[in-house]
Amino acid sequence: MSTGFSHIESKQEFAVLVGVITSQQTEDMAKEYIEELAFLAETSGAETKRKFLQRIDKPNPKTYVGSGKIKEIKEYIDNNGIDIAIFDDELSPSQLRNIEREFEIKVLDRNNLILDIFASRARTAHAKTQVELAQYQYLLPRLTGMWTHLDRTKGGIGMRGPGETQIETDRRIIKEKISLLKQKMTKIDKQMAIQRGNRGQLVRAALVGYTNVGKSTIMNLLSKSDVFAENKLFATLDTTVRKVVIDNLPFLMSDTVGFIRKLPHQLIESFKSTLDEVREADILIHVVDISHPNFEEQYTVVNETIAEIDGGQKDKPSIVVFNKVDAYNPAPEDIGYHPDGKKFALDALKKSWMAKLGTEDCIFISAQENLNIEEFKAKLYKEAKAIFQVRYPYHNFLY
Repeated sequence: MSTGFSHIESKQEFAVLVGVITSQQTEDMAKEYIEELAFLAETSGAETKRKFLQRIDKPNPKTYVGSGKIKEIKEYIDNNGIDIAIFDDELSPSQLRNIEREFEIKVLDRNNLILDIFASRARTAHAKTQVELAQYQYLLPRLTGMWTHLDRTKGGIGMRGPGETQIETDRRIIKEKISLLKQKMTKIDKQMAIQRGNRGQLVRAALVGYTNVGKSTIMNLLSKSDVFAENKLFATLDTTVRKVVIDNLPFLMSDTVGFIRKLPHQLIESFKSTLDEVREADILIHVVDISHPNFEEQYTVVNETIAEIDGGQKDKPSIVVFNKVDAYNPAPEDIGYHPDGKKFALDALKKSWMAKLGTEDCIFISAQENLNIEEFKAKLYKEAKAIFQVRYPYHNFLY
């Protein structure tokens, strides 16, 4: 039985994006969220034709946006050959059903789209099982809407709606599938725990951060390996572990899946085992894309997500790495009157964050341009050496 998540076909699909500006977020935040949604759509293979935003106190419980906006979007869809409508928040089963009935095209929400991307990115049996489990958990309460959608779009002889009996049958099948996948995950988790245990007592560092901040590029730089890296969201899905040696000190470094705001709860639950690398790491390296206009919010999202998975980041050394300084482009009002405006603005930013985090806890680099990498290595070496000395007090080759 298919999970029904192959939403973006191989042919080019055209999408409209829909979001809301509520009392909980500013217009600038809403615009940033929908731009990120466009990046997600692009990553999944869709081309965004138009973005719709509506200012509203809270999302409409029936159709997410108001009836007038639904009518406006419907008119645009009909006149511009749109294949898919993507909403920036999770839609309830009834919202999904009502919107599909109005638009008569595929309708996804942010969670559904992220799950679709994860499914396309999964390579190992572990990642595929995690994603499949999350998909079925997402799908279960939405079965009725799915069948209504199939009934309406296909129609004709042999394609009539299957009715409640078929829905109940599939609901039972999905529950059984979820149970089997959880059993499979338990076995895989035990195997991975054994693998982590077999790595011995080497110091372990974990790269964490928002998606697309450059973690894999840093991993490649430090480990001299070729971990897949590209300018797309969730380029890395499976956790990768490499041995790194700085001076005479060997340690292990893991590159974990990137975080994102509004990350589906099903994925957080399913990927907790993958994120054991974060939990069990001795050092956390939090990578931040300083060139992103909302890097501070991304920094907060990652910290909150780590707290949710019980990363224990407050109990272990953490280095905040501000990456992509070569692409940092401050707003004109932040530059001031210094002849070298860009340097002046970046220096001011450095001082403010160094004061906030402590000078020993943050570093500004460009992994792409190899800027300030030696200082970064020195910080990492210092933290790893301190842990090594505690773990092996009688080894003196590092002293």
